[in-house]
Amino acid sequence: MDRKIVDGKSNNSDSDNERGQQAQIAVSPLANARRELFAYVKTPRFYLVLFVGQILSLCITGTNTFSGLLANQHTSIPAFQSFFSYVLLNIVYTSYTLYKYGPKGYLKVLKTSGWKYLILSFLDVEGNYFVVLAYRYTTVISAQLINFWAIVLVVIISFIFLRVRYHWTQVLGILVCCGGMGLLLARDAKNGQSVPGSIPTELKGDLFMLLGASFYGITNVAEEFLVSQAPLYEVVGQIGLYGMIISGAQAGIFDRQSFQSATWNSQIGGYLVGFTLVMFIFYSTVPVLLRLSSAAFFNISLLTTNFYGVAIGIRVFGYVLDKYYPIAFVMILLGLFVYFAYISVFGEAKKPWLGEDQEGGVVGVGTAKKMVLRDQERGEGPGRSSTAVV
Repeated sequence: MDRKIVDGKSNNSDSDNERGQQAQIAVSPLANARRELFAYVKTPRFYLVLFVGQILSLCITGTNTFSGLLANQHTSIPAFQSFFSYVLLNIVYTSYTLYKYGPKGYLKVLKTSGWKYLILSFLDVEGNYFVVLAYRYTTVISAQLINFWAIVLVVIISFIFLRVRYHWTQVLGILVCCGGMGLLLARDAKNGQSVPGSIPTELKGDLFMLLGASFYGITNVAEEFLVSQAPLYEVVGQIGLYGMIISGAQAGIFDRQSFQSATWNSQIGGYLVGFTLVMFIFYSTVPVLLRLSSAAFFNISLLTTNFYGVAIGIRVFGYVLDKYYPIAFVMILLGLFVYFAYISVFGEAKKPWLGEDQEGGVVGVGTAKKMVLRDQERGEGPGRSSTAVV
């Protein structure tokens, strides 16, 4: 687990260990990492990141499918649908945070960093709200593709605020992916296609999905920043705490009418339970990937969600693909390949805002500091640290 000093409660041995770890990282291979053609793809670390990304991709597909199934049953309660996910996160991770920090340490976190987590949770809740709301008007396939907008936003915010610098091949890959999204939007605007049981246009749903994806993009960058400097259980626990409060209040205000018109039976209950469990897995795994890579990598790795979504949409919802979708998929795959073509062996694990040797970050699961220390403990030396698997 992560190591962090809270409220002066860590003992001297913990402090000595952390100072020793800092000394070990003093001569770090991170500062010497250079971009090379297909360098990252050749390392075991890439496949670990790819695997974690696909787990998250399947989670997104699962939550999107449950949202679509609920919408088909005339049950669209966006805030309430996410409420139980935050409750479960709060119960598990806040309890563990209290165990690790103690009451005084936990109160100190609330006092010093609570406002940051409040903003993060608000953005996350609104992202979930508008994404779920979009399923009243659009299809699972359209919703999957529109999430590419989050990639653009992540890159812009990371470049401006976190000092992340992207190679031109990465920018080109992202632009190609966004071209696929633009093709889809143009298709929906031109056709004005109906979705059964909803307003007769997909464009409104696309716009809601764009808004939700925008909130998600900002949330991803903010979470990447916070999780690089704090333990995973603290960040996820705080998201659960404030997310539970915000989504609960929002459900009481905006979902009252939806409650009255919603269908309630055991099938609906099963969909809600499934949605909650998948969201719990998703929120528990995202911080690990954000440490191993970046918010941009996270969003790009989710591009495969579209393929899972298409397979499920055809089988479960009876969708029929037109000629625009295969073209959009090819553009997305091409963009993904270009993005990974020229990157260093460390991928994007090294965070610019933490310093050359990541001295500003924690030593925890998925961090670059942990990776280097693990290699040195194995006696692999600085020159081979790129092959580490956390």
